[in-house]
Amino acid sequence: MNPVLLASALSLLATVAAQSNDHYDMGWVNSYRQGFNFQCPHGEVIVAIRSYFSENEGSDRLWSFECQPTPENLGEPSDCWWDDINRAGLEWTSTCTRNGLVAGVQSKYFESVLDREWQFYCCYYKRSCPYSCMYVLTQYCGHVEEAVCQFCYLLC
Repeated sequence: MNPVLLASALSLLATVAAQSNDHYDMGWVNSYRQGFNFQCPHGEVIVAIRSYFSENEGSDRLWSFECQPTPENLGEPSDCWWDDINRAGLEWTSTCTRNGLVAGVQSKYFESVLDREWQFYCCYYKRSCPYSCMYVLTQYCGHVEEAVCQFCYLLC
């Protein structure tokens, strides 16, 4: 693995591990059972995702996202769009079409199925760069069992 990427991932892990165990002070973008729309500033992509699950709150999650500027060698995004919606109650995986990078997320909660629908805001850059994500064990997220952390990084 690239040493710069490893250092970045370790830095993110250290930041998350140092955070409070109180899941209410994590900068969540939503309340339980509420929709949200999150977008990174222009020229940035999502690099970290955190969530906290509560069965008592409609089997829903609180969500938090972090953005990071793309490497300069990618240039500016030439096109951005909202990709297809992933419907609530169905199993799914998603990647941005046209090799886009994820720069935003919107979601709506459906009480009838205790699930969310998702739509991702994707941006296309003329120069491409592999984009990869990894899940991190819950103890590194600063929580016990209910938390999920995901770190994404550009392999440029």
